[in-house]
Amino acid sequence: MSFNINDKGYYGDFGGAYIPEMLYPNVEELRQNYLKIMAEPSFKEEFDQLLKDYVGRPSPLYFAKRLSEKYNTKIYLKREDLNHTGAHKVNNTIGQILMAQRLGKTRIIAETGAGQHGVATATVCALMGMECIVYMGEIDIARQAPNVARMKMLGAEVRPALSGSRTLKDATNEAIRDWINNPVDTHYIIGSVVGPHPYPDMVARFQAVVSEEIKWQLKDKEGREKPDHVIACVGGGSNAAGAFYHYLDDTDVNLIAVEAAGKGIHSGESAATSVLGKEGIIHGSKTLLMQTHDGQITEPYSISAGLDYPGVGPMHAHLYKTGRAEFISITDDQAMTAGLELSQLEGIIPAIESSHAFAVFDHKKFNPDDVVVINLSGRGDKDLQNYIDYFKL
Repeated sequence: MSFNINDKGYYGDFGGAYIPEMLYPNVEELRQNYLKIMAEPSFKEEFDQLLKDYVGRPSPLYFAKRLSEKYNTKIYLKREDLNHTGAHKVNNTIGQILMAQRLGKTRIIAETGAGQHGVATATVCALMGMECIVYMGEIDIARQAPNVARMKMLGAEVRPALSGSRTLKDATNEAIRDWINNPVDTHYIIGSVVGPHPYPDMVARFQAVVSEEIKWQLKDKEGREKPDHVIACVGGGSNAAGAFYHYLDDTDVNLIAVEAAGKGIHSGESAATSVLGKEGIIHGSKTLLMQTHDGQITEPYSISAGLDYPGVGPMHAHLYKTGRAEFISITDDQAMTAGLELSQLEGIIPAIESSHAFAVFDHKKFNPDDVVVINLSGRGDKDLQNYIDYFKL
């Protein structure tokens, strides 16, 4: 069984491109060219150079000594929080801005939830001198004020999404509308492994640098390329896709995807798509999606602005359905506690998204000689106000 995308743009039953006719030329242009462009030596050279000199890659693989002692297993942290802009998101935006240039696009649009992808997009647009419009839900604008300020300082226009739950899904809807209205000069930088084919595959390939580095870094530290477990939080799922990518077919590596259970899986305020989702179509692809009996999308909820998405990328839907990855749902309270613990045991304040991955240790026991790699996908600067309010710091 393959866990990668097939030539029709599907992971098993999931994926495809379910798009309005108006978007067909844009998506088709990208589909026909993305692999060719990524294979060009000049593209690879520029991409690698920017990852090294601008983003600061490779990001360290850090042995978390005190955390390992507490949970009696070997825990390594892939430090995506140390990238320029503070998260894994920039790996993908660098790749996509180079793609957009080669396709002759001059205007960039994006959607963002936690603001990290918005910041990463605004960053590369400033770097390349391109117009940048970021759509963001009104609620997320309020709870991620530092990132909104960063986007504006980088020269981006931040447009609020005022419909629906006024969070990530609604920002995505607005971005898609914009793209339909501006098909010729605009490239849409999607921030996760969601959307119509080829986006889930393209984003996963740009993020695959994460697991590519883990392999040689682990070889250096442990004498082997494969960990026993790779753990990552999943909203749409780009950081998990990056951490899992080079291990997808190594079935002796256990993949653990951690979702946001919000106030509890069955509380009505959750984003645990694997448990609550049914097959459906959202933002141009067939995937698992939280929805009512008559197919209306259920509003997701998580304390983390980056995980409150009602679906999951088609790669992850396939990993769930086939049992290739283990899915664990973590509540707000468990995630916040885990974030505080990492801060006080290792001196690293994680993004609340990443904190969900660290809460796994209360749910699952690992063997003392297991090598466990956690993708620390982002740093907690943007979430300090949430931490302050939650812990009354």
